[in-house]
Amino acid sequence: MPQAAAARPVTQPLLVELKGPVLSIGINRPHKRNALDDATVLALEACFSAIPDGIRVAVIHGIGDHFSAGLDLSELTTRDVTEGVMHSRMWHRTFDRIQFAPVPVVAALKGAVIGGGLELACACHIRVAEASTFYALPEGQRGIFVGGGGSMRLPRLVGAARMADMMLTGRTYRAEEGVALGFSQYLVDEGQGLSTAFDLAAKIATNAPMTNFAVVQALPRIAEADPQTGLLMESLMAAVAQADGEAKTRIQDFLAKKAGKVRPA
Repeated sequence: MPQAAAARPVTQPLLVELKGPVLSIGINRPHKRNALDDATVLALEACFSAIPDGIRVAVIHGIGDHFSAGLDLSELTTRDVTEGVMHSRMWHRTFDRIQFAPVPVVAALKGAVIGGGLELACACHIRVAEASTFYALPEGQRGIFVGGGGSMRLPRLVGAARMADMMLTGRTYRAEEGVALGFSQYLVDEGQGLSTAFDLAAKIATNAPMTNFAVVQALPRIAEADPQTGLLMESLMAAVAQADGEAKTRIQDFLAKKAGKVRPA
């Protein structure tokens, strides 16, 4: 008789580590190309609902060869319409917590960034893509529709027409195309994504916390507001930031030539 397959050991859906002021969050389902099941999404929500004191930046990455292959489709088979709506709203709640986290969030992308995985990446503030990264929205071929906020976030990055093309035709984009089109802001060699993400996080962590907060919380809302409302919000946020004690110290250091000037990279 053939030998029964060994049971797969139960693992935590996330590997979370504190690395100084940086919170490292690894999606830990490599046997499923890090497809997102309910436990993983709820773990992300819990993680971003309780950012530890002293953390200034978070980095999300995938354990194994892929960032995330999207929704775990095995969980779709038993849901009715009402359950489907509630499930989508749970994803919205989680990804809103990431987009409007108390700290900036960097995503280190590699391999598959598909469907819900792409929606997760869009909720992050900075995306670093390794050369192996590819982007896809195979919802049309699966008979489903995006449910994690992708229809709101992705068109702001790459345009509604491009997103429609991906969903209708199954078109994929490679990492090289993605950085030019807005899927990511950085393109790095294979194996360099996570280290680059941590380097960026370390740089972000040295910023004034109030400025980081303003970029994460105020900037996206200003961008979506009507012009006059947005300008008023900008004025208020600028006044709050420049009145912060750390801002005053940093400006005095610059005027006293204790801080370096901006130079080309």
